[in-house]
Amino acid sequence: MMNATRRALFASAAVLALPGLARAQSDYPTRPIRLVVPFPPGATVDVTARTVAARAAELLGANASIVVENLPGAGGNIATQRVARERPDGYTLLFTAPNHTVNPALNPNSGYDPEKDFAPISLVAQIPEILIAPVSAPFTNFQEFVAYARANPGKLSYSSAGIGTHPHVVTELLLSKLGLQVLHVPYRGAAPALTDTIAGRVQLKMDSYVSSAPHIAAGTIRVLALANLQRSPLMPNVPTVQELGLPGFEGILWMGVLAPAGTPEPIVAKLSQAFMGAVRTPAIAQRLSAQGVEPVGNTPEQFRAIIAKELPQWREVIRAANIQAQ
Repeated sequence: MMNATRRALFASAAVLALPGLARAQSDYPTRPIRLVVPFPPGATVDVTARTVAARAAELLGANASIVVENLPGAGGNIATQRVARERPDGYTLLFTAPNHTVNPALNPNSGYDPEKDFAPISLVAQIPEILIAPVSAPFTNFQEFVAYARANPGKLSYSSAGIGTHPHVVTELLLSKLGLQVLHVPYRGAAPALTDTIAGRVQLKMDSYVSSAPHIAAGTIRVLALANLQRSPLMPNVPTVQELGLPGFEGILWMGVLAPAGTPEPIVAKLSQAFMGAVRTPAIAQRLSAQGVEPVGNTPEQFRAIIAKELPQWREVIRAANIQAQ
């Protein structure tokens, strides 16, 4: 984590080199930018990062390039810690997801401060979670699920890709607001969790449209609700959790770009414009939307507000559900 001494050293160095710094900022970028992704190649976050980065590089200038580097491990902590310690010059960025706000609540020794150690660039895209159930479940819609769970506390179970993952904490947030008792069954990854949900070994799962779409089409799972404020054009008949009685409820797997704290404001602004412009490019937006990924492209201030909102929310969910890091 960047401490006060380190920030002061960077600030002092910047003052001594003001003419050169100003020139470097105006010429930025003059060498390849590393975009670190804390997940394996081929995952949705990685695919989105590569799709958006290619267009963002074009918008940064004719000689700009962005190289995506995968650094998975420790639920995203390895990559996040690494970027937090990098020089704040705009040449190393982090493309991350809600693990950024969940991990510090799950583990106070995560090794980074999600607000103080980073400068938000833009939340570029998001995937609302969907609540799914196998066709063998003893309910066919959200209202029936709530009624059954209330009448049978502790008899239902839900799967997730592991303890502290985004689907896990979103499901716990939903259950807490509904006052329901449903057993959590963690798996080592999203694929086996989905497999057992389809098979009916567990009765619920928060999932993404991307991975659920083939099984929705095959009729092996039902979608009970969408954890978004608006309905999805990909599933126009699926109601939102908000519509079903929980105003303001969201379970959003966002994907955004962060820089190390202390990155000069002109560079932050230039990067923000490039990433916002990338996801608003019609071809990019259409490609993402077809995969169930919603293009966003917000400002650093808007992204900062989302991070600030999520941190206390996940702290309370993790405390109330007594979720322990493993």
